[in-house]
Amino acid sequence: MSTSASASYSAPSSSPASYTKVAVAMHWLIALLIFLNVSVGIYMESFPKNTPGRDAALFYHASIGSLIFMLAVFRLFWRATHKPPALPANIPSWQQMAAHTLHWVLYSLMLLVPLTGYMHRMAGGHPVSFFGLGYLPVLIGKDEPLRLLTDTLHVCLVWVLCILVVGHIGAALKHRFIDRDGVIQRMLRV
Repeated sequence: MSTSASASYSAPSSSPASYTKVAVAMHWLIALLIFLNVSVGIYMESFPKNTPGRDAALFYHASIGSLIFMLAVFRLFWRATHKPPALPANIPSWQQMAAHTLHWVLYSLMLLVPLTGYMHRMAGGHPVSFFGLGYLPVLIGKDEPLRLLTDTLHVCLVWVLCILVVGHIGAALKHRFIDRDGVIQRMLRV
């Protein structure tokens, strides 16, 4: 084998070149649902409490939040059983660590935000309907201090999620338009 041929040869990677079709679909579906649910949540707050408009928005907000939780559990299962593509070797180690940390924090928030919303509803004595198909299990009784705590946690975690999503989008755009390193194509290629 010539020197030039061996120099251009790269060993096969144990890591796939892009995310699986299921992972890509889950990423974009959950992203869309998060955007939709934050929008519904903001819209819901424009109504006074105990009004038909607020109740309707809350119905969809809680249902979409429950769906996000279920999809996030599935996404984490899929992530645990399907190795994601490795980041390019030329990305500095601190950026790789930041990317991995951001992803795991986002996964955690995809679970914690709906969970705190669910607990808030239960602690307020309100069962959570899943798109009118049935009610989610009531795991805790009415508890005003817990309702107040979970309301505060839910709102704070939503803000953290929104800030981190903006950071995630910013990092993806940096990789696409500044670094041009193919990172974003791993999530776009199907």
